[in-house]
Amino acid sequence: MSKKKTLWFEVEADETIEDCLNRMTAEGYTVTGRKEEPLFTEVNGEYVPVRQVIMFKGTLTEQ
Repeated sequence: MSKKKTLWFEVEADETIEDCLNRMTAEGYTVTGRKEEPLFTEVNGEYVPVRQVIMFKGTLTEQ
């Protein structure tokens, strides 16, 4: 089965940005984009920020 040409990689809660970038490289992808979005939870009727979700767009490296 062939790999997808582009794939989004999310920085997991227990890893650093550098760990995510190393994981991308190990899977054969190069960073071509980045997006961030806040993650909220509802507490007593109010939305409280939990963390920032960071995602990197990876493009398959030519081999």
